[in-house]
Amino acid sequence: MERRKSSSKGPKGPKSAKKSNIAKTALGAEPEKRGRKKSAPMGGEAKPRELNVHVKTAKRREYGSTLWLKRQLNDPYVRKAKAEGYRSRAAYKLIELDQKFGLLKSGSRIVDLGCAPGGWCQVAVKKGGKRGKIVGIDYLSVPAISGVEILKKDFLDEDAPDALKEMLGGGADLVLSDMAAPTTGHKATDHLRIVALAEAALDFAEDVLAPGGAFVSKVFAGGAEGELLARLKRNFETVKHAKPKASRSDSAEKYVVAAGFRGNKE
Repeated sequence: MERRKSSSKGPKGPKSAKKSNIAKTALGAEPEKRGRKKSAPMGGEAKPRELNVHVKTAKRREYGSTLWLKRQLNDPYVRKAKAEGYRSRAAYKLIELDQKFGLLKSGSRIVDLGCAPGGWCQVAVKKGGKRGKIVGIDYLSVPAISGVEILKKDFLDEDAPDALKEMLGGGADLVLSDMAAPTTGHKATDHLRIVALAEAALDFAEDVLAPGGAFVSKVFAGGAEGELLARLKRNFETVKHAKPKASRSDSAEKYVVAAGFRGNKE
């Protein structure tokens, strides 16, 4: 009688069945496979990724203040200013404007309106040298800068222009204004305020500039500066607008640059 061979093995599955993976986690999910790290591309080293600074909201700090602080800490121009010894990121706005328009010359007589915290004065004295004359004015306290005379006073005070002219001791070659009024959050109002400051700065520039001098002022993008531009075109040979790369992309600020002052006709 023919014996049948007994077998403890179960029925064979299809040949394509995979063996169970004993390396599964307790939850039954297979561990993530780790690939080999890619090497740096040939022909140069991989650039290190800049770390993003995270700022936690403090108990007494408003959320808007936290966002502003985070933007400041992660701003490349803020980092660059700190590394190069400038008091503010705004210094690079004047550096860019000078590179484009050739504003700062050795031995120039320069007035900086609204000079706090002093970044533009630093650039002016570095480029213009100590042979020139540089004066600044602001109602905020500005720590001393070698080669710069600073008047702590509101430029809109009635006696401010005469005080500046006395400090300058003669005609100016360049009048700079980076003045900005405190914002209200209402775009139309803020625009009118900045234009009013630019017009006040132009009043002073027309009074103190020597023939051939230049004027630079902050303005906001908008349609209310028509009269300002008309005056500039009457009294200067060239009038151009510029938005430096150092200006924040989400800001409406720009600068008007007028060169070749024709001089007072009176």
